Amino acid sequence: MNLQQLRYVVATAEHRTMTDAARSLYIAQPALSRAIRDLERELGMTLFARSGRGVVVTPQGRRVVKLAREALNAIHEIESLATHGHSPEAELRIAATPSLEPGLSARLLPAYTAEHPGVRVHIVRCESRDGVVNAIREQRADLGLTDLPVPADLITRPLERQEVVLISPPGLKLPDPVPIGSLSGLRLVLPTPGTARRREFDALFLKYGVSPAGTVETDERGGWLTAVRSGVASLLWYRTMAEQAVRAGLVVRALDPCIRRVVAIVHARRRLPAIAQEFLAVAEKGTAA
Repeated sequence: MNLQQLRYVVATAEHRTMTDAARSLYIAQPALSRAIRDLERELGMTLFARSGRGVVVTPQGRRVVKLAREALNAIHEIESLATHGHSPEAELRIAATPSLEPGLSARLLPAYTAEHPGVRVHIVRCESRDGVVNAIREQRADLGLTDLPVPADLITRPLERQEVVLISPPGLKLPDPVPIGSLSGLRLVLPTPGTARRREFDALFLKYGVSPAGTVETDERGGWLTAVRSGVASLLWYRTMAEQAVRAGLVVRALDPCIRRVVAIVHARRRLPAIAQEFLAVAEKGTAA
């Protein structure tokens, strides 16, 4: 038995399918299945019962998963011991999406580094909410900043509710604020069909009886503002991106009724390093203020 096998067991229990667990671990699904079978053979017990669309943790497996999590958490704590004294090597890793990183850099990080100047903060840039979730699960980040919802295996600490606005090329004749019904027939930049983010947009449109025209469908956020600048379409995005959009010569309008999304700090269900706990304390202090 080794640590890699323990990580495989925990990932399989969290994802409930070998395919999703393998994807999160960046390994081939047959390799994961083989490693789990080898461990089951070594232990002389069945950890996962195979079902039609995934796996179910057995009673014996639940005990092994619990102990595996505890072992991995202990390893994580041992690795983070050096951070308790805030040595020059202390590093806090925070995963964030491009939409939310500006707010993190402008508000939370200055407040934290002012109180803890000995800690180096590394931003793990993720293209999407799923990227933030995976960075936390794979322990590439201690904390994550993203909008909700996230999977139930993560702990969420809500920070604020951010306003969603319409960012458009100049010359588009729309009132400010824009009635949501006016989005019908409007050319929009939208996430790729079938993705979690697109399903959220589709649910929003269904709620308000809106049928926009998805001119550009892409998950590459770096090209969203470029598409708007080219005059191809408008974009629904957060108010925190308004300054960047205005600098690019674009027009930012509020929506009526106002739509807000909850932004939160998320982390795994394990004991956090001291520097991460201190960051949460600074963030909660700022929220209370």
